[in-house]
Amino acid sequence: MLRIALPNKGRLAAGAQELLEQAGMPLEMRGERALQASLGGELLALFVGAKDIPELVADGAADVGITGRDLVEEAGRELEVALDLGFGRCRLALAAREDGAFRESADVPAGARVATCFPNLTTRYFRERGREVTLVPLSGAVEIAPHLGVADVIVDLVSTGSTLRVNGLREIDTVLESTALLVARPELLRQPEETRRLQDLTTALESVIRARGKRYLMANVPRTALPAMRRILPGITAPTVVDLLDGNGHVAAHAVVDQGEIPRVIAELRRIGAEGILVTRIERLLP
Repeated sequence: MLRIALPNKGRLAAGAQELLEQAGMPLEMRGERALQASLGGELLALFVGAKDIPELVADGAADVGITGRDLVEEAGRELEVALDLGFGRCRLALAAREDGAFRESADVPAGARVATCFPNLTTRYFRERGREVTLVPLSGAVEIAPHLGVADVIVDLVSTGSTLRVNGLREIDTVLESTALLVARPELLRQPEETRRLQDLTTALESVIRARGKRYLMANVPRTALPAMRRILPGITAPTVVDLLDGNGHVAAHAVVDQGEIPRVIAELRRIGAEGILVTRIERLLP
């Protein structure tokens, strides 16, 4: 069994479960508080804290795991990134009081007090800029630290920035962009059977990710309008054109189109005489 460590709560947990279900691997749990679940076939899910996943995978307690890039980078363990999963998008930001003097990263002097839950990434960020700072380690409610006088600035996760604004803080730099990753222990890639299982998992997840934001479009197009249709429907490599039985001069054109392009594409197809236009969702997409 390939053991995959999954976050046991929070937005990363929800995103991981949704992606696995869409890839045909729903969690088969014995109860809401179960610590593990079958994903069918050769996969066993282990539910742990997202922060612990890099350590558990690196130490071999799990073969692969899904967690945030911020947590992987903070742990500093040797791990292979098998796939960027795209969800859980956020950033680790440097922020200061809105009414303070710090307007950009360069304004923060050496020795400044920095409150954060990410001491390793914070230290690395300032050292890369030639400055040593004084860390104020906190496990939560980092935004209040500057107002309590225990820190000059903070380094914390930001999604929309609304929490910073509500607490009178201004984002002055980005330390790290983060999304959910599928990570694996390096030793796994030296075992052919385990590598095959990892590749099968990666392929299944990637097929769902590729399909997001895409639509499958079909339309009956006049044969005489094929050159114009080719410019409208590029498809993955080119649109698929199929003869229609008793098509009366029409052919069926099929193509994968970006969701945001659908209104424009439909309008242009109508202008060249297309009819019977159908747009559907795509569950999976492989190149």
